[in-house]
Order: sequence, then structure tokens, then C-alpha cells
Amino acid sequence: MIASVASFLLGMVAWEAYWRANDGVPGYRNSDGLWALQRRRIDEGEGGKLVVIGSSRLMFDVQLDVWERLSGERPIQLALEGTSAVPVMEDLANDPDFKGPLVVGVTPGLFFSGFGYRQQALAYTQRETPAQRASQWLSMHVLENRFAWYEPDFALFTVLGRQDWPRRDGVIRFADVPKISDTTSIDRNHRMWARVERDPAYARKVQQVWMQRRSDQPPTAEEQAELDAAIERELARAVAAHEKLRARGVHVVFVRAPSDGDVLEDERRRYPRETTWDALLARTGAPGIHFEDHADMQGLWLPEWSHLAGADADRYTAALHRAYVALPDDR
Repeated sequence: MIASVASFLLGMVAWEAYWRANDGVPGYRNSDGLWALQRRRIDEGEGGKLVVIGSSRLMFDVQLDVWERLSGERPIQLALEGTSAVPVMEDLANDPDFKGPLVVGVTPGLFFSGFGYRQQALAYTQRETPAQRASQWLSMHVLENRFAWYEPDFALFTVLGRQDWPRRDGVIRFADVPKISDTTSIDRNHRMWARVERDPAYARKVQQVWMQRRSDQPPTAEEQAELDAAIERELARAVAAHEKLRARGVHVVFVRAPSDGDVLEDERRRYPRETTWDALLARTGAPGIHFEDHADMQGLWLPEWSHLAGADADRYTAALHRAYVALPDDR
């Protein structure tokens, strides 16, 4: 028993030292439980606060500290990576405790396809058990803020699974998204992981992940019809949710955060602005802030083409706040 405990402790210390030496720092797990903590704030008396929803772009690019410094109010961060904002928008539209305002992130390939990698967080919030709440509290306050290794991306078998193992002929294997962010606060402020900024090879690896399902060939007629149908379906859902929110006096602002490189080119090709973003604003009547329309949102650094580096996220948040306060409040 003594030998087993000693081996465990030695292995844990070595794993911690390894990740500390490779840009790993203690942080909070971006779990469904952490999201549920923030979602419940709306129903526990904070329904009048500004809420940010969307996918990982607004999760990375809106820095809560900067927004709070400029506005005096810290937003509730409910963006979910790899997930369309529409289901969360519908959830808030059906919640009478939510009074807004609401900032909705629009990532074309997610928003207009309905893709929902983290959509289960909504159901988790509704069925979370007392034991799960207790586990979330213990995890946050005992482990997450003390150990760098206590991070899902640093789990041994996750690391092993992401190695470039030899592949059998004819087998297509899509790579998982590697670690690209740090969760810096209990209220889900996210910042780009330092390694993505300092290691060009790692950033290129992430770029390859974003582009692995893309095709340089134009879509076939059948593929285009499916794409058009998905866009129309998600537009209709967004319009219906917006009508419910507006009927309750909620001020909704849509935001198109920056993208760059091949990711931006692919978004322009598959989701043209006039049939997606412009149509969304026209059919909802809501104001929108598109990064291409603002001079102070240009020239920002996106190391892996989809999310802003930390310092540029600060600058973008300040620019976004300026654009936000300049909008008319249509409540």
C-alpha cells in the first residue's frame, strides 16, 4: 500500500511538473456544471443583467474584466464552444425571469447549421442533481484552482489518443480540437491558451483541425439544397425566439466576431453575408455589429484563424463595447 501511494504521488507530481513546464496553469473546467452555475443566476435574481451567448468566439473574444471596467457591469457568459447560439436564445426566450439585454454571437458555420456540440448543457442545467452540484463545488474549490494537470485536455489517455498514430489504409480519422483556451474565472471568462500564441506549429495544428472537413470544391446541387434548407430553418428559429424576447422588452444585439485566413474564406464561400447575416438582421429587425464594418476591429491577431489572442481580445472587447453603446436601444 505504501509503495502504491508513493508511486501515485510521484506520478502526480511529475505530471504536474510536466504541464507547468508546457504552459499549463491551474484553471476552471469549462464543464456543464460551471455553465449551469451561470445560467441559474438569471433565475436567482440577475435576470436584468447583460447576457452573452454564442459559440467559442464570443467566449474567447469578450473579456469580462474589460467589459466590466468600461460599463460598470460584468456580463453573464453563457457562450458554448462548437454550438449554435439559437438553442440558448430559445431557452432564454422561454424564461420569463430573463429581461436582458442579450448579445448573440453569430459564427456562420454553427449558427446557420444548427450544430450543437455542447447543447447538452441546457438539459444538464434542468436535471442537475444535488450530488452533481456538490461535486461541482468540490472540484472548483479543491482541485481546479490548484492543479494544472486537472484539466480534461491533459488527461493521459486524451493525450495518448491525440498522438499521430499510424493509420490503416482507407480509414479516415478526424482530429479532435486540442486545448486552445484557459478558463480564468468561475464566471467563465476565457482566454487563449499561451501556447497557441507562442508556438506557430501548435497554431498550425489547430488551423488544420478547423479545415479538415472543408472542401475546396463547390458544393453539389444536393449539398447546396441541404445547406440552404438548414440556413432557412435556423433563420426561422432565430426570428421566432427574437419575437418572444422583443415582446418581453429584451434588447437583442447580434455580433459577428472576427475570423481570418482560410476559415474566413470558407465562411464567405459557404455562408455568404447577404443570405445569412444580412437576412438575419432584416428578418429580426435587430441591430448587429459585424467586425468587417468597424475600423477598430481590423488588424487583430487570430493565431489559429478563429479566436483572438489575449491582448487582441482585450482590444476587441473595448471596440465592441464602443459599438454596443452607440446602438439605439429599441426596448
